[in-house]
Amino acid sequence: MATLQEITSLSKRRGFIYPGSEIYGGLKGFWDYGPLGLELKNNIKREWWKNMVYGREDIVGVDAAIIMNPKVWKASGHTEAFTDPLVECKKCHKRFRTDHLLAETPGTYYEGPGVKGKATTFGPSGARDEKPNDFSIVVCPNCKEKGKFSKPRIFNLLTEVLLGATEPKQMAYLRGEITQGVFVNFKNVIDSTRMKIPFGIAQIGKAFRNEITPGNLTYRSREFEQMELEYFIKPDKKEADKLFQYWKEQRFQWYVSLGMDKKKLRFRPHAEDERAHYARSAEDIEYEAPFGWSEFEGIHNRGDWDLSRHKLDYQEEETGKKYTPWVIEASGGVDRAALFFLIDAYSKDKGRVILKLNPRLAPYKAAVFPLLANKKDLVDKARKVHAMLGERFNVAWDKRGNIGKRYFAQDEIGTPFCVTIDFDTLKDGTVTVRDRDTTKQERIKIDSLESHLHTKLK
Repeated sequence: MATLQEITSLSKRRGFIYPGSEIYGGLKGFWDYGPLGLELKNNIKREWWKNMVYGREDIVGVDAAIIMNPKVWKASGHTEAFTDPLVECKKCHKRFRTDHLLAETPGTYYEGPGVKGKATTFGPSGARDEKPNDFSIVVCPNCKEKGKFSKPRIFNLLTEVLLGATEPKQMAYLRGEITQGVFVNFKNVIDSTRMKIPFGIAQIGKAFRNEITPGNLTYRSREFEQMELEYFIKPDKKEADKLFQYWKEQRFQWYVSLGMDKKKLRFRPHAEDERAHYARSAEDIEYEAPFGWSEFEGIHNRGDWDLSRHKLDYQEEETGKKYTPWVIEASGGVDRAALFFLIDAYSKDKGRVILKLNPRLAPYKAAVFPLLANKKDLVDKARKVHAMLGERFNVAWDKRGNIGKRYFAQDEIGTPFCVTIDFDTLKDGTVTVRDRDTTKQERIKIDSLESHLHTKLK
């Protein structure tokens, strides 16, 4: 398995992920995506949207505002329940998330308000006889002082913003999840699309959480992107259980279909005392990352919590019957998925790094090379091939160094195919197509190249 250090190095070196505002020292919990990272994220979102919206007749999409009326967050329960426990080191005054700090210290775990679910906060041994909230043996990660912490207190994760040009300014929040934008538009979607239950509303967008201790590259950030489905059904437990299982299988298989190692994926059910305030049942899809099993998508039965809090209901056209629908939710993180696809694809062969991304996710679908950069006929022909393929695919152009170094560079960024224009191309109109994963090469007619790559990429 790749180490987090290797992924961080590759991401910076090859233009996947950069520290945010790095020239000014950065800002913890914020990341920028470089040219290749942007393409990877866009490809993930594109594949998700194709699968969830374009491939179905019962799901439509929305794109709600990042800032909403603060009453939304009061109604949804976030101003009260969207919290984590926090402690402060009395020596260096750095603040840490209580449950994470204790979970990393053998012999301790967190028990208390803020984060529910003792099973997820046990220390490394996982033993039930560990001591809850025992800070006497905890060492500060920053100043290394032992046992010098304040008592845990509750910290709300919503990020406040001030609006308006005059005082007093209006206080609002950056959304802590994209979900509520779907619920507040529930009636608008029904009125404008005539969708009937069961149906779903999908959304991809940014969310913000004032995380106490962001870390593990982009895994825990203060600004991140989500891709979510809210699927509305009749208030029926049997139907809810059936669709809960259906969406679990659908979402799990989507990651596998895009190349993620099935052996590194698992479901983890939430304990009853662990569920979010809105959930009747919940399971996470977890990936075995270098920093342990980590959640990156949740499947939830939200019941009628959200729609009832917003005082919204549904009326059947045929019967006139009114009820508050239940919601089955599939909520995934774009940034976390991108990180885990990078980790999963990272491999080494005789000292060479090969990023074996699924072709549908790879930033570049192919790279085009002239065999020699100083031969005008080869360069001109290669540019024509590059322009032709560029009308259909995102294609890299590279004439730097020798052909071996170009292959090395494209393997490292995950480009599935390399197309080389050589002297035989000028004679018979064929090119060499090299496969990233097998390194096998075959001669393909230029006239057939586009359809050949299209078939391979599918």
